Amino acid sequence: MKDQIRVAVIGLGRLGYWHAENLATKIKGVQLASVVDPLDGRAEQVARELGIPRWSKDPREVFEDASIDAVVLVTPTSTHAEMITQAANHGKQIFVEKPITQTLEEADQVIQVLNKNNVSCQVGFMRRFDPAYAEAKRRIDAGDIGKPLYFKGVSRDGNCPPAQFIKHSGGLFLDVAIHDYDIARFLMGTEVETVTATGNVLLHTFMKEYEDVDQAVTTLTFGSGAAGDIETMRIAPYGYDIRGEVIGTEGSIQIGSLRHHDVLLLDTKGSTHDIIPDFPTKFKHAYLLEMEHFIDSLRKSERPSCTEIDGKIALEIAAAATESFRTAATVKLKKQVSI
Repeated sequence: MKDQIRVAVIGLGRLGYWHAENLATKIKGVQLASVVDPLDGRAEQVARELGIPRWSKDPREVFEDASIDAVVLVTPTSTHAEMITQAANHGKQIFVEKPITQTLEEADQVIQVLNKNNVSCQVGFMRRFDPAYAEAKRRIDAGDIGKPLYFKGVSRDGNCPPAQFIKHSGGLFLDVAIHDYDIARFLMGTEVETVTATGNVLLHTFMKEYEDVDQAVTTLTFGSGAAGDIETMRIAPYGYDIRGEVIGTEGSIQIGSLRHHDVLLLDTKGSTHDIIPDFPTKFKHAYLLEMEHFIDSLRKSERPSCTEIDGKIALEIAAAATESFRTAATVKLKKQVSI
């Protein structure tokens, strides 16, 4: 691949805008050549703000432009399969936000298309690139805690999306817990074998209409004999609380903190510290690092470290968790060989 990578961002909501801004202003060796969004005026507005030469409402203009090397897809999950297929058939390298597709059948179809066109695809699991999680992975692989035995993940969010988002989100297991499913297999270095999930509606009663929950627990077993549990919720009133822990035969490594700043206030009433308010604050740097990795992989003609296969496996775990929740049964996954 040439030194200067020409990229287009398709989908300019909050996260799409961040990716566009990072590509336009913070990453070397890349030119953000075009932005696309179907909403009237949105693409033009972003293009003007970021100094991007071209904009459009129609993704086909990007797919059919031979001068564009890669696309960043930040569109609704229901469009991912079609977007990936069109991009791959036009020879574009692809970054797609999680989940890779809405269903496993779609995931299998797009993987075939990617292979047929020899196109690389990075899936947006940004936690892998967060410095704390990346350092934990390095220390685990170095043997600092011995053999990993147990994974614990916590994803608590008090910023509940509106009903219209929940309706099309795919549910808590697919929309939120999937990040923990991916990081669990990443840190543990082994694949998930069984999934057992439970959930409840404890606060946001409108979720019942969409067969969704605002609190869930997923129990995992791994091929290595290890186990784990993941707590996921949209009812945390105090902030955005993302943490992880891996317990090994020789120690434990804990990842993440509630603290926004490393400042502790002491007064006559006790001690207090501020708390991370939302996911943009928590993972702002991780979003930049994952996009830097995508561009660097293209420049070196290498496969990214988080591929379409990783995307499919995480999707399979999320689908199994959803099935387990609905049937009150443990679900056994197909044997994976990617790790």
